[in-house]
Amino acid sequence: MAPPPVVTGLSPNEGPPGTRIKIRGEHFGTKPTDLIGLTICGIDCLLASEWKSENKIIAISGPVKGKGDVIVTTRLGGIGTCNVTFRGYQLATIGPMKESAVWVEEVPFYSWGRHSLSPSSYQQEDPLGLSVDETENKVNEEDLMTYFPGKSSDIASTNFSSGWFLLENHQATSFSDLQAGLNHLRRKVQGQKEGQLSFLKANINSVMDQVDTLVNLKERYESDLSKYGSEPTLRLEKAIKESEREARKLFDDVLARKDRAEKTRNALNVLQRFKFLFCLPCVIDRNIKKGEYDIVINDYIRVKNLFHKTDIPIFKEALNEVEKRIIDLQKKLHADLQTMPITVEQQKRLIRYLVNLDSPYDPAWDAIKSRSEYINKKFKLIYNFHKSQDKPESNKKSNSSTKYSKYNTPQQTEVPAVPACINFTDEICVTISEIFPDLWKIGQAYFSGELQVKVEAGRQVEYKHMVMSVIEMFCKYVRASIIPSTLDKAERPQFGSLSAPERDQIALYLPELLRSVRSTYATLIKLDLPNEALDIVSLLLLDLRIHCMSILFQQAMEQIKQLSETWKINFGGKHSGITELPLKFLQLIEDVIQIVKESALSAEQRETFLLDNPTAQRELEKQLDCILTAFHNVLNNLSSSEDYEDGDDSSPVVSQLIGTPVSSHKVNSIKTNVPTWEHRLLITLSNCLFTKNTILDTVSTKFKEGGFPHVDVPIRNAKIKLENLEKSILDKYLEQKSDPLVGTIEPSMYLGRFDWDTNVPATDIRPYAKECINNLISVHSEVNNISAKLLDSVLPKIVETIAEELYRLMSCVQKFSRAGAQQARADICVLQEFFEGYLSGSAKGYFQEALDVIPELETMETTVIQDILRQSKAKMRIQLLCLKRRSTENRN
Repeated sequence: MAPPPVVTGLSPNEGPPGTRIKIRGEHFGTKPTDLIGLTICGIDCLLASEWKSENKIIAISGPVKGKGDVIVTTRLGGIGTCNVTFRGYQLATIGPMKESAVWVEEVPFYSWGRHSLSPSSYQQEDPLGLSVDETENKVNEEDLMTYFPGKSSDIASTNFSSGWFLLENHQATSFSDLQAGLNHLRRKVQGQKEGQLSFLKANINSVMDQVDTLVNLKERYESDLSKYGSEPTLRLEKAIKESEREARKLFDDVLARKDRAEKTRNALNVLQRFKFLFCLPCVIDRNIKKGEYDIVINDYIRVKNLFHKTDIPIFKEALNEVEKRIIDLQKKLHADLQTMPITVEQQKRLIRYLVNLDSPYDPAWDAIKSRSEYINKKFKLIYNFHKSQDKPESNKKSNSSTKYSKYNTPQQTEVPAVPACINFTDEICVTISEIFPDLWKIGQAYFSGELQVKVEAGRQVEYKHMVMSVIEMFCKYVRASIIPSTLDKAERPQFGSLSAPERDQIALYLPELLRSVRSTYATLIKLDLPNEALDIVSLLLLDLRIHCMSILFQQAMEQIKQLSETWKINFGGKHSGITELPLKFLQLIEDVIQIVKESALSAEQRETFLLDNPTAQRELEKQLDCILTAFHNVLNNLSSSEDYEDGDDSSPVVSQLIGTPVSSHKVNSIKTNVPTWEHRLLITLSNCLFTKNTILDTVSTKFKEGGFPHVDVPIRNAKIKLENLEKSILDKYLEQKSDPLVGTIEPSMYLGRFDWDTNVPATDIRPYAKECINNLISVHSEVNNISAKLLDSVLPKIVETIAEELYRLMSCVQKFSRAGAQQARADICVLQEFFEGYLSGSAKGYFQEALDVIPELETMETTVIQDILRQSKAKMRIQLLCLKRRSTENRN
């Protein structure tokens, strides 16, 4: 078995029925009889085929139409395959009398005696009778013209060259075959000669008739010559010309159609050849509608390279139409380039389009300017919108917040709406974070050469000014809306002014606002902007941080000012003897420290520690001093009696000997749950001491733990103020307690017309002394009920006042009897013994001076004093324990 045949090539691969096809391939058999089948597009064409070699077959296509395979079948290989296809089509017959859109060439056909296999064409038969097989290595026609100048291989030509004919058609034919072909040619010529003689013999009658006709024609010519003269052909010439004119009339339409067809064919050839140019305007319009600008640019560059130097009017007109559309496209692309918003990638693509189209614009720089103008317009639009929404009265509206009156009565207020300046600043931060990076990226692409455009001189300086202007405008808008005090007065009208909200209202949003500005700053840092631009935002951020810290501390100060006293004393736990007021103050301080630490104090990327700035340090000390002063004022106001006293609130008489009226103030206190004035003073004094000794130290520690190291000076100043306030409160309390108490000593001492010059022997202390002890116990109880820590501050002062009053009274006595001297010394000694735990140096001095005034006693007389002292201790053991209890305790 042989391998199946394979068709690998067809020449030509398309044509009408009767087309001569050269089929090339493999395994077509070793002899003509091996070819047993050939189909072209399914039509059997075996009878019109001729086997040439194992790799070549010549065939005539049948009435095929459409595409199909050429299948060869051999005896040994069977049905083969085809790697190519043949396309058949029908041709209409066109003659000289039929109108057609194309011209049909009128080519003369030559025949050597037989037609080829194709009915639509004719071939010359080889005169040597040899089959002509085309060879691959043919002699070049130019070489043949050189070898045979003025000659031709056309056998019908007068300058026929046999050498050229043999080289062209029989280059590969062997010499023996050429000899056989020469013999064939000789026989053919001999046969033609013999055929002519036999033809004459067979047609002798017709030949003789022709000779007779010629003789008659000659006779007629001679007779006409004698009859019509020497020009017998004039009439013939006239008739011929008339016939010619009539013939021309007959064929004028045909010839005119031929001319028109020729012109049409030439025009169609031009249109077909330059179809790309003439169709380009429509193609450009279609592609522009589709947005396929790359195709438009490629077509334009191609037609420009081909026809930019043409002088042909029709080509110039077509080019003008193309140029008009390209100019319109340039305008459209340039407008799209400047229409915002648009991404950087879209701008880069439009710039590339305009550069490739050789536009008269500077697209890259126009893109940069349009982005800069867009940012400025965006800022103004945002400002105008928020200015229209800015309603100052709405900033004061609120909803659902609780404040307390000075009597701790809850009052419903409203939470303020978000101020327009806050919304404006937040939106402008988001805007510059979103659109400014595009301006920077397109600028970097422009100057780095990425956009492949020429950078003109001075553009870098202008671009830098553009970037700095945008950054400065952003910062000034933020300053004008949040911290207008940092903006020059001349610039404030330019950047507008939104209604400033209240401090408590803006404090709610400042930390979040600071985060927005920081986020914008971080975005700008990632762009690798020059330090000059970043420093502008850094300075804004520093001022915002200082402002935020200041506002938060001011808010805390306002909250401290609104602190109210509940007068409810804490008797247990770590801190006893105080109310919630100092702890509330401490809690507010801790809260504001935490907020300021998280928002303003913390340093983020490319930020310095806030308190390293002298301005921030001064602001911190100022605000902390204001906060501590505010709490000092709260305590000071609580120590004032103006808010609570009325006309009926008078200090009661503390002597039971001379009578004590019922205090109307106590009745009123029960009704209002407000303690008495003396109790309020003690509570405030306890809170003041606790604040000075504990709270302020805790505040200092909290500040330092929170990263605020420089707070010693405000804390020290606050302690000094609180010490002065303690003295003031203590003086008020002592004035409230000591003056009435001391004022009753003298009346009680001389009650019942008592005189120190008496002869009544002393057996017990006088009632005034007992009353002093009881009054001091009463004060001790009152103070101890508030805070035991206040005993060391209050009781020594009262004892000192009592001692001073006794010294004064003793100094005023004109004469002491022995019994009176014993009584006076006994009273003073008992008071010293009972007051021993609260005797200050001054009190001891006053008691000693009082004793010095009293006459000295003998030894026997002092025994009476010792007995009275011993009896008093025994009788008043409970009172003694009350007063000595504090003296044995650890004093804090």
